[in-house]
Amino acid sequence: MVLEGLGRLALWLMGGWKLEGELPRIDKYVVIVAHHTSNWDFVVGAATKLILRLKIRFFGKHTLFYPPLGWLMRSLGGVAIERHKSINRVEQSAGEIRKADHFVLVITPEGTRSKVKRWKTGFYHIAQSADIPIVPISFDFGNKRVVFGEPMTMTGDQDRDFLEMHRFFLPHQPKHPELGCNGPFEE
Repeated sequence: MVLEGLGRLALWLMGGWKLEGELPRIDKYVVIVAHHTSNWDFVVGAATKLILRLKIRFFGKHTLFYPPLGWLMRSLGGVAIERHKSINRVEQSAGEIRKADHFVLVITPEGTRSKVKRWKTGFYHIAQSADIPIVPISFDFGNKRVVFGEPMTMTGDQDRDFLEMHRFFLPHQPKHPELGCNGPFEE
């Protein structure tokens, strides 16, 4: 209850954010949060996690896990990723999901807060390999709301699936719209 209250306080202090919709009542899925344009995305996400009492996992660059913030990142569900190491993170992640009774993985398809031209594809391949749906969540800074989408089952047609997912995010304003990805595979 204390942590839920802390999450509600954080969203209130940020201007009275509201949660719209709900998460599915299923044990395993990949959450994608877009457009990731600001460090404030993490604050909104952490507050939402506390309010909903979610047990989630997310990947972050390994340098975020050094003191003094490392303990906080791990306690919030963070998994350090050393990007310079060559390992099959997709299969490693999918294998962990398949073994678990409950697993919610949160990923930002852009992979960074900087302007990018296309989404990364790892989240898609993880969901397909683990045979779980993708749930889109948007942080709409223009209307101060966290919007939960419906679970989406991937068809195997990546272009079509990406366009469908991206359509969900279009009406929602990121913190820095100029940094938002204009399309999942813009050239």
